[in-house]
Amino acid sequence: MFAKLRDSFKTRDFIFHDGRDLRRFSIAAHTQAACAAVAAITLSFSAYGVAQAAFSAVSMSGVLGQPTSAEAKVVQLQGKLQRMQSNVAAIKHAAEIQAARVERHQALIAAVLSGQRDSAALARELPVIDRKDAALAAEVIAPLRRVEAHQVQIAAQARRVAEQRYVETAGHVRQLGIAPERFSARRGAMGGPYEPVSSNVSTASANADAQFRSLFMTWKKLDSLEQGVIAIPSAQPVANVSFTSFYGVRSDPFRGVAAMHAGVDIPGSIGTPIYATADGIVAKAERSGGYGNMIEINHGRGIATRYGHLSKILVDANTRVKRGQLIALMGSTGRSTGSHLHYEVRIDGRSVNPIPFLQTADYLLAVQDRAQKAQGGLGGPAAN
Repeated sequence: MFAKLRDSFKTRDFIFHDGRDLRRFSIAAHTQAACAAVAAITLSFSAYGVAQAAFSAVSMSGVLGQPTSAEAKVVQLQGKLQRMQSNVAAIKHAAEIQAARVERHQALIAAVLSGQRDSAALARELPVIDRKDAALAAEVIAPLRRVEAHQVQIAAQARRVAEQRYVETAGHVRQLGIAPERFSARRGAMGGPYEPVSSNVSTASANADAQFRSLFMTWKKLDSLEQGVIAIPSAQPVANVSFTSFYGVRSDPFRGVAAMHAGVDIPGSIGTPIYATADGIVAKAERSGGYGNMIEINHGRGIATRYGHLSKILVDANTRVKRGQLIALMGSTGRSTGSHLHYEVRIDGRSVNPIPFLQTADYLLAVQDRAQKAQGGLGGPAAN
C-alpha cells in the first residue's frame, strides 16, 4: 500500500529566495509519500477527537434526548404540572374517602350506644380507598387511619352491648306472648354471582369493613325490634288503674251465665280522661254495639287496642295519635252496668290478656322512648 502511495508522488524541486541568495532543494517522491501518510493519520485522529467532543456536548445539552425549543419545553412543563395535579387530586380524594369512612363509623357507633341515629349517614355506602391512592396519600390519611383503627375496637364492644340489649328486649316481648321475629326487618331473596373483594383495597380497610358490617347487622336487628316495640301498648289508659273484671271466662253481668270477656274493666267516674297506650292510627271512632262509644287504634305489626263504653270520643278515625294522648272520656254507654273503661289488646285480630302489657310498662316505656328518640317522630302504622 505504501509503495502505491509512493508511486503517486514525483520528485519535486523548489527554489527559495531568502532576500539575499537563491537556494534550491528537492523533495524525493518517497519522502512526500511518507509525509502524506503521517498527515492523513494525524488528521484522522484529530477528526475522531473533535467528533467525540461534539457528541458529548450534544448529549449534555439534551439535544438528542429531548427537544430544545421553547414550545417543547412548555409542553414538558405542562405534562409535569398535570401529573402533579393528578397526584394532588388523588391524595385529596383519598383523604375525603377516609374522612367519610370515619364519619360513617361514628354514626353507627352512636346509633348503637346512645340511640342517636343519623339516618343520612347510615344510609351512605361505605367507600373504600384504592390501594395505589392509599400509598400515595399515606402521610395525609395516617391520622384518620389511626382513628379508624380505634373505632374498630369500639365496634367490637358496641356489638356486644347491642346483642345483650336485643336478648333482654326479646325476653320481655316473649313474656307478652309476642314472638320477637314479628318485628324483624323483612329481608327479600338474596343471590347474585360471586365477586371477591378487590385486591386494590387495603387489608386494613377490608378488616374494618368486616367489623362494621357485623356491627351494622346486629344494630339493624336490635333497631327493628325496638322500633317494633313502639307498637306494643305500654302506657296506662287511665291515671289510676284498678280492675273490676279481668280477661277470660266470667259470669255475664246481664245473663249470669259463663261468657268470654275479651278485655279488662277499669272503673272510674264519668268524664275520667282516657289515654292512648301506644302510638298509632285511629281505625274506628264510633258507636259499636255492646261497646257503646268505642275507639280502636291500629298500632301496626298486627297490634291494636280498643276502648269501650266512652262518654265522649275526642279523636277522629284515620288520625294519628301519640302514646299518652287524650283520646276520650270514660262513660257507661253500650252494654254497661256503670261508668268504667273496657280495655282490650288485640294481636292479629284476636284479643289477648292486657294485664301483662300493663305490668311490663316500665321496661317497654324505656325502650319505646329510646326508639322514638332515634326515630325522631311518632310511631305506628301509615295512615290510609
